[in-house]
Amino acid sequence: MRLESGTVIEATALLFDMDGTLIDSRVVVEKIWKRWCDAHGIDWHDVLPRLHGVRMYDSVKQFTPPGLDVQAEYEKLYAEEVEDVDGIVPIPGAPELLAMLPPDAWTIVTSADTVLAKARLGAAGIAVPPRMVTGEIVTHGKPHPEAYLLGAERMQAEPKDCLVFEDARAGIEAGLAAGARVIAIAGDHPEEVPEGVEWVTDLTALRFDGVVDGKVTLRVT
Repeated sequence: MRLESGTVIEATALLFDMDGTLIDSRVVVEKIWKRWCDAHGIDWHDVLPRLHGVRMYDSVKQFTPPGLDVQAEYEKLYAEEVEDVDGIVPIPGAPELLAMLPPDAWTIVTSADTVLAKARLGAAGIAVPPRMVTGEIVTHGKPHPEAYLLGAERMQAEPKDCLVFEDARAGIEAGLAAGARVIAIAGDHPEEVPEGVEWVTDLTALRFDGVVDGKVTLRVT
C-alpha cells in the first residue's frame, strides 16, 4: 500500500536497514556473487531472489555446494565485498533526511557486520550512527526479529513505537515480527512489496516535521 502524500507518521525511534534502504550496493553485491556462482556452477537465477537482506554468512552457508569449505568461501566473498565499494551510492533522499533527523532519534539495523557496514556507509558518505546493530552481534539474522528487537532496546523504545525502514522481504518480515511498524523502500519494484505493507519509492518521499511529545514526526510529500 503506497503511502499517500500528506500522510503523517509518528515514532519514538527510527530503525533503518542499510543496503537498499540507505545505500545502493546492489550492483556491487550482485557482480561479486554472480562471479562466485559462475565459478562454482551454481544457478545464479536461484540465488538472486534470496540473496538480499540476510547475513552474508547465512547466504554462503545456504548456497555453497557440497564438498566446498563454507568458511573458506565466506572469507573469499567477504574480502571482495569489503574491498569493492566502487559504485556504492546513497539511496535518493537518504542523506537529506538523515541530516534533518535528531541524532538520537535513529540508528541502523543491518545484516552486514561492522567492518563491511562502515566501508559501505563511508563510500556513500553516510556517517555511522551510535547504537548501530550489525550482523555479527546477533545470534539469529533476518528474517528473525532479534536484530530489530535489539535495535529498539538500544534506542530505549518499545518495538511497537519504532518505525522500521526496509527494502528486502527478509528485513520486512523481521521488522513485522518484532512488532514494529514497517515502511518498505520499494524503488522500482513495488510489486515485490508484501501485501498490506506500506511503502514509498525512496526517502525523497519523506520530510522531517519535528519532534512532538518525544515522537519523531515525518510527513509524506
